[in-house]
Amino acid sequence: MMQPLQQLETLQNRRRFLRNTGVGLGTAASAALLGNQVVNSAEISSGNSTGVHFRARAKRVIFLFMAGAPSHVDLFDYKPDLHKYFKQELPKSVSNGQRVTAMTRGKQQLVQPTMFNFHQRGQSGVWMSELLPHLSSCADQLCFVNSMHTDAINHDPGKTSFCTGSEIAGKPSMGAWLSYGLGSMNQDLPNFVVMPSAFWSGKVNVQGLYARLWGSGFLPSQHQGSAFQATGDPVLFLSNPNGIDSSVRRRMLDTLAELNQKHFHEIGDPETQTTIAQQEMAFRMQASVPELTDISGETAAMLENYGPEVNRAGSYARNCLLARRMVERGVRFVQLFHRGWDHHSRLPDNMRGQCKDVDQPTAALLMDLRQRGLLDDTLVVFCGEFGRTVYGQGNMTRENYGRDHHPRCFTAWLAGGGIRGGMHYGKTDDFCYNIDENPVHVRDLHATMLHLLGIDHEKLTFPYQGLDQKLTGVEHSRVVHDIIA
Repeated sequence: MMQPLQQLETLQNRRRFLRNTGVGLGTAASAALLGNQVVNSAEISSGNSTGVHFRARAKRVIFLFMAGAPSHVDLFDYKPDLHKYFKQELPKSVSNGQRVTAMTRGKQQLVQPTMFNFHQRGQSGVWMSELLPHLSSCADQLCFVNSMHTDAINHDPGKTSFCTGSEIAGKPSMGAWLSYGLGSMNQDLPNFVVMPSAFWSGKVNVQGLYARLWGSGFLPSQHQGSAFQATGDPVLFLSNPNGIDSSVRRRMLDTLAELNQKHFHEIGDPETQTTIAQQEMAFRMQASVPELTDISGETAAMLENYGPEVNRAGSYARNCLLARRMVERGVRFVQLFHRGWDHHSRLPDNMRGQCKDVDQPTAALLMDLRQRGLLDDTLVVFCGEFGRTVYGQGNMTRENYGRDHHPRCFTAWLAGGGIRGGMHYGKTDDFCYNIDENPVHVRDLHATMLHLLGIDHEKLTFPYQGLDQKLTGVEHSRVVHDIIA
């Protein structure tokens, strides 16, 4: 006889299987009866999908994550009068005794204005730094949210919060939630792909990236991100071993699937079905991924648009081009990580290099998507885990300084996928330290992203540990309707 805990686990697995099977059959039957109208623009095909709750403005997301936190003071949040306060103490009425890092605690907070010039760009006249000349040509497509804020003041919880909605490790990532909620738009590629840059110009204070930032947490493991590699096979173990061809691999998988199905009927663990599905996906990827990553068919003019680094495997430029090729083929969520933005010292030199890394490729990606008619239903998001302080660090001069972590306010920008372009949303004070108007928490950004994809963030849930878990958690979150076209 089974022990009570074994009986409970078996019952729970069976209940989950019946629930998921019921949802899958119901979705398939409804789609067949209504000629697929029920699934709307989301093109749901996964049995675990919760489906759209209202009309979606976007089908897919490209998330450009600048790990290390770029300085909004030097890039996006223009404060023309700051030069008057160079090396003056930040007023106590502004800092207000707020939390600082151990690197600042007990030290003077001396105002450090940016050394870079800002210009109004596009017909909309949005302010942008001279460090981003190529991206400035896309100014009228960009919505700058200058009033972002977060709870985390250090990198690990900051990145974890942005990528999973929680500072506590182990929660599902954004891409996993979208895969679970909307299903797949293709049969031959992963629904969620992650591409970290293998090279970056800023060589100081580079933190590691960890698989939990694109993990599935407590969601079924089929929804986790697939990390593409810079060298060798784009996906680990994609190629067959020597002496094994596709026909042999096909027979092996068929036999293995029969054994797994037998195991599933005996045990009832739904992860067995996930294993079967992922093995089949891996087999199809042996044909689809090499075609995807082969850019030899791109025109010389297109490659030139992305810049010289596009020919270097693992570069941010190459990853931007691959991101376009992925969404073109139905990948739901593509996340690029570019490290090297943690500038506690020598910020001007490091920022020049980092901006050169990302400026031209990001602009090319936006223009490429637009020319192909993909930008209208592809949401592009660019941000880091928090901002940088207006007060400086290190041996401060007009041309050489660093900045500390600043969660109180920072800038993210969005484009495409139903976003109003050519605007700033939210406002910070004259010292770029506190938010004066329209604060937007990371949770609010997540809620807005889900809304654009047709999902009510309150309804995208998964039962776990006695709670209906959500990407936006249990605290209040709002959709920022003012930035939606």
